Amino acid sequence: RVDCVVVGNVPCFPQNGPSNESDLQSPMSTNDEDSETGLGDGALPDYVVDLIEKEIGVDLKSLKKVSSLLEKLTAENKLLEEQVLTVSSSVPLRVSAALSAAEESRVSLEGLLQRERVLSNTLIQHLQGAQPWADSLGRTLEQLDNTEKHMKYLQCLSRIEELSDFEELLTQLYWPFISPPTQSLSPPANAQELHSQLELLVAQLLSLQTSDDLISEKPPSVSRVGLPPTTPLSLPVQIMLLPLSKRFRYHFTGNRQTNSLNKPEWFLTQVLMWMGNSSNFMEEKIQPILDRNGANVNAKVELCRGLLTLAQEKLASDAPRLLYDDALFCHLVDEILQFERELRTTHSYPSSLPGALHVLLEESVLQKWLTVERKMAIEKVDAMLSAEGAWSSQYKDISDMDELKAPDCAETFMTLLLVITDRYRALPCPRAQLRFLALQRELVDDFRIRLTQVMKEESRNPLGARYCAILNAANYISTVLGDWGDNVFFLQLQQSAVALGEEELLGPLGVTESGRLASLEGSLFEGLLGLLERLRGDMLGRLLEAVMRDVQEKARPYCRDRWLSLPSQCDQATMSLSSLACPLMLCLRDNLLQLQQMLCLPLFQMGWQGLAERLDLFLYQNVILYNHFNEGGAAQLQFDMTRNLFPLFGHYCKRPENFFKHVKEGCVILCLNVGSALLLRDLLRQAEEDEEEPGTPEGQQPSPVSALNELGVYRLAPCDVLILLNLRASWPGK
Repeated sequence: RVDCVVVGNVPCFPQNGPSNESDLQSPMSTNDEDSETGLGDGALPDYVVDLIEKEIGVDLKSLKKVSSLLEKLTAENKLLEEQVLTVSSSVPLRVSAALSAAEESRVSLEGLLQRERVLSNTLIQHLQGAQPWADSLGRTLEQLDNTEKHMKYLQCLSRIEELSDFEELLTQLYWPFISPPTQSLSPPANAQELHSQLELLVAQLLSLQTSDDLISEKPPSVSRVGLPPTTPLSLPVQIMLLPLSKRFRYHFTGNRQTNSLNKPEWFLTQVLMWMGNSSNFMEEKIQPILDRNGANVNAKVELCRGLLTLAQEKLASDAPRLLYDDALFCHLVDEILQFERELRTTHSYPSSLPGALHVLLEESVLQKWLTVERKMAIEKVDAMLSAEGAWSSQYKDISDMDELKAPDCAETFMTLLLVITDRYRALPCPRAQLRFLALQRELVDDFRIRLTQVMKEESRNPLGARYCAILNAANYISTVLGDWGDNVFFLQLQQSAVALGEEELLGPLGVTESGRLASLEGSLFEGLLGLLERLRGDMLGRLLEAVMRDVQEKARPYCRDRWLSLPSQCDQATMSLSSLACPLMLCLRDNLLQLQQMLCLPLFQMGWQGLAERLDLFLYQNVILYNHFNEGGAAQLQFDMTRNLFPLFGHYCKRPENFFKHVKEGCVILCLNVGSALLLRDLLRQAEEDEEEPGTPEGQQPSPVSALNELGVYRLAPCDVLILLNLRASWPGK
């Protein structure tokens, strides 16, 4: 295919020209411009057709003009090519220069942007670093603003104080009353005028305080010594406290001799004296004015609150300095407790307001108090147990006061616990009270362990005085703890322990145990009572075993007596105690008297009843079941038991035979007349046969149990009665 170049409006072909008509048309058909002008199907543009017609014509003879036209167009094309080459050689240089300038501008611009970003980051960092300083400066300026306001307020107050004659008026009324008021002080001549001025000024001060409270809406003030929030003191009382506060700080701060750590009673007593001295003045002079002005405050209580604050701050300052001196710390605690008692009783300070005991609730002070209580209690227990009369009762010569026969060590120990209770009873915090209760429980358990150790040393002689004294001590402590379990104070502590969930005190409790304690069915001392009961039961068991060994030794000949060959009752003029039973009876009598003298009444009751139970089984098994009896032997046994053994225990109960049911019922069976014995034996044997043959119909005879009950036999079973009947030797035909 031959390309053509358009020069102006004339298409230019190569020099050899187109070969045929299709060659002329093919480039035209591929020309994009023709496509764009809408010409298709190989058609030539109009300007080309016009050029050919003008220069060559339509006559084929005019084709000779083509060569000249070609030359002309070639020359024009060459000229245009030169122009194009000239232009194309100069344009890249200018473009390159422009691109270089643009690149330099871009690099410069990026540098500027980078420096701008760095500057921006630096500025942000500086602003962030300066923010705390700005905040601090703002707070400082705010504080300065507040300080300026306070200064202006204080200046106003100072000016108001200068204008007031309230303190001067109090001075004319002999305030403050440093010493107890005496009758020698004559009332001022213008007393009526002074009282009128007093009422006016107090009313104005109350109005001033009311307006100030309404404007500022102050919340309850929090004390510096960790006390609960309280309402501010009334303004007149605040002014009245100024001279007393000044005197207090003069005497009990700094290097004054009256400011002594080992003499807290000095400032505490002084505060109580000021309360007492000012009581009448506050009730008679100030209180009526407060009532008339609608001030719902108690003048005496308000003054006590103010003076108490002085004592509280002093105590809070001194207490931490005494934590390393046990003696001084104990003295401080005692003085605080005494001060609190006088404050609540003598001066009727309301229980709803905090007193001086809150100082002792600070954790380090409270922990020191607990530690000192434990240390001193253990030291006292060591001393009392090693004392010469530790195991003797101080009331042993006074029968009316020695029912519990508590040894001196046990009574002193429980007194020690009671004193601890009295000390912590007034604490206003149940959790702190429970910590002391836990200490008491720990001390009781420690004392129980000590009793157990001493008991083991004395276990070789259970009938000795010391062994019985230990038993009395365990019983005494158990009795006192049982009483404490029903005490209102300890019941309240019990409910507090359940409410606070004190696992250290209560241990891991289930729902049932917690419910029992919450409903007051249980006791905080149940665990200790169980351990003490176990100790008491073990010791009493050992004691009775020792008595029974002695009794069994004395009863051995009696058990081997000739019960089968003793003369019948009709052959004897009068019945008398068997000679072989005398050592047994004497042994029982002596041991019972000894136990009665050494054991307290509750323990002796349990002791003789336990001894009777053991003796009943021993005689039943080793005398009755071991031997055969003729009529005389059965009568002798019944006489020895009913007329001699039972009366020994008749000193301690009305019906001693009820404690010897085996022996009593055995004697009844052995002493039955022959006819009754035969009928009873046949009835019991028939009952046994009926039991062996279930199909046998029941007869009209009474049941064995009802028959035995008619004879007074309730404990022994029918099979046991058959054995006893077989021990009888006086049967017909024998």
